[in-house]
Amino acid sequence: MSFTTSPPPGAPVARCAVLGALNAGSVVARGPSTASPQVQVLDTAFFMPQLGRHRRVWLYLPADYARQPQRRYPVLYLHDGQNVFDAATAFAGEWGVDETLDRIRASGQDPTGCIVVAVDNGSRYRGDEYIPWHNPRIKTGGQGAAYVDFLALTLKPYIDRHYRTRSDAAHTGIAGSSLGGLISVYAALRHPAVFGRVGAFSPAFWVCNDSLQAYARQHPPAPAAKFYLVAGAKEDSSMLPLMAQWRDRLRAAGVPAAHVAYHAAPDGEHREWFWQREFAAAYEWLFDRPPASR
Repeated sequence: MSFTTSPPPGAPVARCAVLGALNAGSVVARGPSTASPQVQVLDTAFFMPQLGRHRRVWLYLPADYARQPQRRYPVLYLHDGQNVFDAATAFAGEWGVDETLDRIRASGQDPTGCIVVAVDNGSRYRGDEYIPWHNPRIKTGGQGAAYVDFLALTLKPYIDRHYRTRSDAAHTGIAGSSLGGLISVYAALRHPAVFGRVGAFSPAFWVCNDSLQAYARQHPPAPAAKFYLVAGAKEDSSMLPLMAQWRDRLRAAGVPAAHVAYHAAPDGEHREWFWQREFAAAYEWLFDRPPASR
């Protein structure tokens, strides 16, 4: 999720986009809704006991969910929910996840479909919740453990109780961009038995790379997990080298090379249009779908 901000002299553009997003104000409706009929607001104020806060949570159900009462579905959890489905609530463009899933489903490339649960970012709490450790330089972070515990221990059990899910780690994904990519990788390390499919779009590893590397040495990923890492060559100069470090770290920790995808797009930027474009390929790879024609 990127926001326009005035960079300090000489500061890398992508890092400034992350910093500008940390304490962004509440997003208001910007025109008519673009969400598909499969999208609903699960709760405008879902309680997060680990943080003592409430948050809007969105839900996407496959079009045949009601017609297939015996079928169970994998689930993908996404951060920055304001930007996932609806241009009316997105700050700098939506990901169009609902339209993408509708399209590949209609093409026959996704025979089982997927439930998507998207949690809004906490506006001024976004940096605190999406960074596991406090970063004194940017004066935020430190609540990432509580946030991913909310996802793993409160929200996921609720979804599994109320919807027909395939609740094992092999059918439970988590994904996000920038700080959302960072916290997705951390979530898989903290809860390896819960999140077995990870999509990290332009992950902001620079915010706490040393701490996260040390954490990974003590909390290795599950060997059966799959990680999809994608970023663009037009982002911060440290983006691709750090992402390559994490590709190698995950493989060294026992994740098979075939389970770690690394994609560096020559035209990729730290922007929603890029993450929207890359979502279908990430989803198809993480959930073992045959690639749709694009």
